[in-house]
Amino acid sequence: MKVRFATFNTFNLVKEGVPYYGRQNYNHTDYQKKIHWCAGQLQAMDADFVGFQEVFHREALEDVVRLSGLYPQGIIEVAGETGDLPRVAFVSRLPVMKTQIIDSFPPEARIDAEGILLPYDRFHRPILKVWVNLPSGQTAIIFVVHLKSKRPLMTEGSPRHDPWEDTKGLVRSLTLRACEAAALRYLILKEISHTKTPLIVLGDLNDAAHAVTSDILQGKLPQKNYPLEVKFKLWDILLYSCSDLQVRKSYKDVYYTHLHNSHYESLDHIFVSQEFVNENPRCIGNVEYMKLFTDHLMDTALTDDPPPSHTSDHGQVVISIRLKSPGEN
Repeated sequence: MKVRFATFNTFNLVKEGVPYYGRQNYNHTDYQKKIHWCAGQLQAMDADFVGFQEVFHREALEDVVRLSGLYPQGIIEVAGETGDLPRVAFVSRLPVMKTQIIDSFPPEARIDAEGILLPYDRFHRPILKVWVNLPSGQTAIIFVVHLKSKRPLMTEGSPRHDPWEDTKGLVRSLTLRACEAAALRYLILKEISHTKTPLIVLGDLNDAAHAVTSDILQGKLPQKNYPLEVKFKLWDILLYSCSDLQVRKSYKDVYYTHLHNSHYESLDHIFVSQEFVNENPRCIGNVEYMKLFTDHLMDTALTDDPPPSHTSDHGQVVISIRLKSPGEN
């Protein structure tokens, strides 16, 4: 049995004729190009569960899903749709047991510095927590996320293009993203500590797989000389980057999902708990393959042609998990 999970930053999936960010909107032709391109990507990905980012309207996502033809009985949800802000969403062919939209940090997950609480207590974009039934019968938990971008977080009235104000804005963005990662890590620990619950985190983390914020999410690897009982406790609460799991099986690392100013970055990730790691003798399956969909990304430093406006500025990530049959070792 195999099951496929994916993450897809749609880059402003907005209904036809509706302004977003106060000025832009898709005319009929632009909207049709947008939803047909997104639907084509979904067809190529052919995933059982897809987490989306930058969805403004459920109706637009429904148009994409309908055009793909892959989810006639699929379940769609958008986390806290407002119509004027990008949100995460999902579509699933797997049976969905329940969902939860989480916008606030748990009180215990607030971070302090020298006894003073940092001013961040909410996710910049609400996250989705989804319980799904796997084909093998187990229930898995999926977090669909979109952490704060690297764009400077400016205060009201800050002068534009001021290098020092930009510097402070970058620090605010990084601090918020780190606080979001810590709050999500707290939620993850509540689910996987001392349990056999399979868990997946997927989405746009706006950082590399082993940036500090991503390492916060994944947890700390045990050192080689740790006692075995300590290692078991740490393995129980680790998440594993699927890009790392792929590299273990092959000889070349060409992982990137975002291209900006000739910087090839990996911002979109899928992390899994030890229940999907082959080296774990008690795993219920293993990440068999990971595929990136990045052919549409353009290095604008190498050409005068602008990238097509209807595509995404992110690549999509798909993993295939081979699930063990009941009783299989």
